[in-house]
Amino acid sequence: MSFTLDKAAPGQNLVINFLPSGVIKSQLIRFGLMEGESVRCLDRLFGGTVILQKNRLEIALGFDLAKSITVTNEN
Repeated sequence: MSFTLDKAAPGQNLVINFLPSGVIKSQLIRFGLMEGESVRCLDRLFGGTVILQKNRLEIALGFDLAKSITVTNEN
């Protein structure tokens, strides 16, 4: 079942299903966030910021951006 990244819980392992197109997608790809990649939700901060871990890199995504990214649980 897919859901948007803003609803991810800390500690969840996720697979990215959809990234918004355009410049934002290019920037996310530079960080290694691509469709089909596995990430881990490290934390959700006050205000909606989501902290992801991809390998040893930690990436903070704002609430609006997190709402536009679709993910599923990795099993």
